[in-house]
Amino acid sequence: MSVLEGLRLEDVSLENDDFAERIPHETFQLLRREAPVWWYDWPHGRGFWCVTRHADVVAVSRDTKTFTSEQGANLEDLDDEQRAARQSMLETDPPRHTRLRGLVGPPFTPRTIKAYELVLRELTAAVLDRALPLGQFDFVEEVAKQLPIRVLARLLGTPDEDTDRLIDWGDRMIGNTDPELADVLHDSPESDRYRMLPFRSPAALELFEYGHRLAAERRRKPQDDLVTKLVHTEIDGERLSEREFDTMFLLLVVAGNETTRQAIAHGMLALAEHRDQWRRLLDEPELTWSAGADEILRWSSPVLHFRRTATRDVELGGRTIAAGDKVVIWYVSANFDEAVFEDPLRFDVGRRPNPHVTFGGGGPHYCLGAHLAKLEVQVMFDMLLPRLADLELTGAPERMRTNFTNALKRMPVRVTAE
Repeated sequence: MSVLEGLRLEDVSLENDDFAERIPHETFQLLRREAPVWWYDWPHGRGFWCVTRHADVVAVSRDTKTFTSEQGANLEDLDDEQRAARQSMLETDPPRHTRLRGLVGPPFTPRTIKAYELVLRELTAAVLDRALPLGQFDFVEEVAKQLPIRVLARLLGTPDEDTDRLIDWGDRMIGNTDPELADVLHDSPESDRYRMLPFRSPAALELFEYGHRLAAERRRKPQDDLVTKLVHTEIDGERLSEREFDTMFLLLVVAGNETTRQAIAHGMLALAEHRDQWRRLLDEPELTWSAGADEILRWSSPVLHFRRTATRDVELGGRTIAAGDKVVIWYVSANFDEAVFEDPLRFDVGRRPNPHVTFGGGGPHYCLGAHLAKLEVQVMFDMLLPRLADLELTGAPERMRTNFTNALKRMPVRVTAE
């Protein structure tokens, strides 16, 4: 009897511990097959609807009038005071979302990003020149996390020597359910002291303080970077408030680093475990620039879900969702939907078509940094694979304890360079 045949809906669990060792694909397969819109009695707050089929994830993503982000984008139940204090661009809908996106959007357009390729190649070469001679190292630490944060530093205008601090703050916030990473665990009584902060994390205060110092410098001496835009550009005739600057700066730091880091890490892990696909990319290097990068992004699914809230009673997947209900769209399930992807658990660098929802299901919340993230993945594997004679794992990859991101904390490897 298969694992799926032995699994029942009443046994389904989507807690942090259920993702600590691997993605529970059989759980999502069961939900897609038997209950594609399914009520989950979450033990840490109000329950929520799980949306697991690709078509439904896309539908919810694009209908911001029915499924709003303004009540929160994660599972936590927020009161009005918390929402006001913690609201970022991620927790807004049009027209406000559109205006905020326009503020930081120009550096992320396809044309602008294409011009970054030479810079990305220089940064990638520096990362690989430093890491590969080590022979044995943590791939996440030495490679996967290095390129995205260096690119982000260039965009924000932060000093290169501050990149490790930015990564640390981001890890402590994203890892707020992992005892190794969190200053204060998200569901602990102590976290109430930080209930007004994103992720209920004191690391947010440190990042805010750093952002304030940087903003003060840009007010005195503007430069061609995102922080300058944040402190000088007006929206609706007004500049961003301190709170709006704080949450926007935090969003850029976390989102601009975490997603691409995990795509690179999981991409290398997938290639190490599927040597035929590694050889195919070497034999057909043009695939890295087309189907290969998209398959890495589908396979890695760095953000597992986001939450919406129903603004009205609505029918979806044969179920009635009531106004005020939380609705969680599971990108990791949609990316492995059998109705869309043939043999979805097969890693195939030549997969076409590949309508993955790694960057969202479309609509106004489609990932602002999608073009940059894809180019970083393309450049990394285009430059990395020809320099590797071999790469083998020297230990099991260690995952973050979270059901929010598909995050590898460590991946010890031994490499033989060409």
